[in-house]
Amino acid sequence: MSELREGYYVPHSSHYPATLASGLFLLVLGFILQLNGEGLGKWLMPVGAALVIYVLFGWFGNVVAETQGGKFHAWEDRSFRWGMVWFIVSEVMFFAAFFGALFYVRNISAPELGQTGLLWPGYSGTWPTSGPAGKPFTPMAAWGIPALNTLILLSSGATVTWAHWGVLKNRRPQIIAGLAATVALGVAFLCFQAYEYHHAYSELGLTLGAGVYGATFFMLTGFHGLHVTIGAITLSAVLGRAIKGHFTPQEHFGFEGAAWYWHFVDVVWLMLFVFVYWL
Repeated sequence: MSELREGYYVPHSSHYPATLASGLFLLVLGFILQLNGEGLGKWLMPVGAALVIYVLFGWFGNVVAETQGGKFHAWEDRSFRWGMVWFIVSEVMFFAAFFGALFYVRNISAPELGQTGLLWPGYSGTWPTSGPAGKPFTPMAAWGIPALNTLILLSSGATVTWAHWGVLKNRRPQIIAGLAATVALGVAFLCFQAYEYHHAYSELGLTLGAGVYGATFFMLTGFHGLHVTIGAITLSAVLGRAIKGHFTPQEHFGFEGAAWYWHFVDVVWLMLFVFVYWL
């Protein structure tokens, strides 16, 4: 009842939702036009990206100011946590769709097409495959850069957990060191992935055009790389807040939300390593 009497903080009306929607629309429209060779696309994309970046800095800056100003209490904290939980659930469903596609083509579709021999004579249906009469390629080995990146992400999970302990014990140097190490490991992961993609395209013949294997490989690893990028940017912002002393053992959801997201990214990579690279 005390929480009910406190009420729920409702911010003033803002232009940020409409501005963000406009920015995303222009970004996607520009990308589609660019794919179709329309010159307008290269102008719309940067405008859309600039609007999105502007909203991210402005909107999240407002939320940080409201947090530091004591606007939020138990109800708001609970809603933030549930919002983050459902956001991660939606991300789980996003990757589940791609893992489901990989399972279907690898364990059901490709073997059945190989057994019938009705559509493409001579197609064996073995995995990995670039499809009937597809260009030859070499699959990505698991025990090179992918194994190194697995070690990097597992280490980053440990460093962000160490930083979390620092928050709970109110040890700011530990928070800063743990977050800085986590961001550095995330950047290292992305650099190795960029090198892996260059190696795949230039030496292995493994491209997006390499049939269903190439499509599933780059869709899964590429979207995961995008999530690592988002996570590293988010943790960099959290690091900046930690340097300013924003987090306390009692109020630190901004840190926890980013840490939850990073652990989710770690778990997805472990599944990628097993089902895309290893098996």
